[in-house]
Parts: sequence; C-alpha cells; structure tokens
Amino acid sequence: MKRALKILSSIFVIILLCFVGYSWMNYAADKSVEELKEKWAYDNSQFLEMDGMSVHYRINGEGEPLVLIHGTGASVHTWEEWTKILEKDYKVISMDIPAFGLTGPNPQREYTLDYYAKFVDQFLGKIGIESCSMAGNSLGGGIAWKYATLFPNKVKSLVLIDAIGYPMDKEPPLAFKLAQNKLTSKFLLSVTPKSLFYKSMKEVYHNDDLVTDKVVDRYYDLYLREGNRQAFVDRVNDEELVDHKEIASIKTPTLIMWGAQDEWVPVKNAHKFAKDIEDAELIIYENAGHIPMEEIPEQSAMDTRKFIEKHLVPALVTSTDEMILDQ
Repeated sequence: MKRALKILSSIFVIILLCFVGYSWMNYAADKSVEELKEKWAYDNSQFLEMDGMSVHYRINGEGEPLVLIHGTGASVHTWEEWTKILEKDYKVISMDIPAFGLTGPNPQREYTLDYYAKFVDQFLGKIGIESCSMAGNSLGGGIAWKYATLFPNKVKSLVLIDAIGYPMDKEPPLAFKLAQNKLTSKFLLSVTPKSLFYKSMKEVYHNDDLVTDKVVDRYYDLYLREGNRQAFVDRVNDEELVDHKEIASIKTPTLIMWGAQDEWVPVKNAHKFAKDIEDAELIIYENAGHIPMEEIPEQSAMDTRKFIEKHLVPALVTSTDEMILDQ
C-alpha cells in the first residue's frame, strides 16, 4: 500500500512539474497598445473614441463605401489584400471590432451580434457613412447579416464569407474549448502557447504553406493586446441565443462565399444561407478554407467586385432617370 502511494505521489509530482514547466515556457505578458501600434498600425490608421474604446480603423480609396468586418481573433489586417484590390473602385472601410486588434475590449464586456451590429451602425454614423455595401467573415459575417436585419435600408449589398449564424453540430476548435472551460480559461489569460496559434491557423487555412511565421506573429501579437485575452474568453462564453430564423427576413442582395475546406464552419451552412435568403448567390471555393479573403484574395475580391457592381448599376440608373424626369 505504501509503495503504491509513493508511486502515485511521484507521478503527481512529475505531472505538477511538467505543468509548471509548460506554463512557465508559454507565459506571455500583455502587450501595450502603444507597443503594438509601432508594429501593426498602418500609415493611414485612424482612431475614434467611442464608448470608452479607441476604435482602430482604416479608410482606403474613394467611391461607394464598402465596409469589411473581420472574424474572431482577426483584425483589419485580414482584409489587407482585398483592400489593395478594391480601393481602386470603392471607399474601403475596415475596423478592429471590440475585443480584437488594436481596439481592444468593450468596457461593458458585451459581445452579442446585436451589440456588434449596433456598434457598427454607431461607428459608421460617426464617420459619415449613411449607406454602404458590407462584407463580413465568420463572426464578421454574423455581424453583417444581423446589421442587414436591423438596418435594411442602409445596406446596398451583402457579402457573407464563411459566416456564423446556424447551430453547430461539431466540436468547437481547441482554442474555443479551452476558453469555455472554467479552469483552462483562467490559464489562457497569461499562458498563451504560440503552438496553439499555428494549429488554429492551419485549421482556418486550407493551404498550410500560407501559414507563415509572419501571419502567426500578427494574430499572436494582437491577441496579447492588453485586455484582448479576457475579451476572447468573454466572447466565447457569451450565452447568446442567435435566432437564425431572422436570416430569412433579409431582402438585401446577398452573395454567400465559402471555402469548401472550411474546418470551423461547415460548407453545408453555406447552402442554408443560400436557401433562406431570397435570391442569394452562392460561390464555393474548392481551394480555400475558413478565410478565403486571405487565402485566395484575388479571386474572392474580384467576385465581390462583380457582385457589388451588378447591384449598384440599377440604383445608379434609377438616379439618372429621376434627374432626366426632373428636367
């Protein structure tokens, strides 16, 4: 009996030492906003004081406004290639939504789709945008379709990229599972293994060759922005009951884009969106995962441009006809 207890005690000590060693090796301190601005802010980055937050955003180009909304763990940088392509024709507006990027946490710790949609509306009002086309990826896609249900007259066209919205019948990604566990979620606030980011990025990209150190460093650094780790835990544990039946009420011209190899939000959800939104168009990319705008930016951006132009033309024609009639 004593021998068995000694063996158990030894095993416990070894496990404890391994855990302590692992935690020490993967400990990461918060990074200040000023430190991160030096590395990740753009030359044209702007900051808007709103509800106790300094909201980081960019405006590139001129013309019809196109608002881009990123997903969980991402930032304005996810739209970098799209911005380079689309700024030639549109006023491209992107922001770090609360909980992520340089913007950081919402002081009220609320992260529902309803909150985010109203945040976007308030933000757009402050920068003088009355109506726009809108595209969103993942969580950003959920925010975009929610925005279209709350403010239908303000959205000219809608692009949903691997968007959330329907109940999931699969295990969440490892990072989400850790954040949902009461014990491990506490360690996530200070113990942040970079290996977890490599794993996550290889899940959201179909082509693992694109998961470079630079890409991982960007996601990792901005996750360490002071307050963002707690905000991620808060967001994942927000007990929001999303009413996916609202999706069927969308009348805005909608394009649904999806990576066929998406490991986070299954491609069958793309077909659910296409079925529920009247006259929605659907594009499935066989060579992409969860973030087509990063993985195949040229192809996905050109498809977006073609779709938006198709639905802007009738509005421009109507406006011209009205001017002729007035004369």
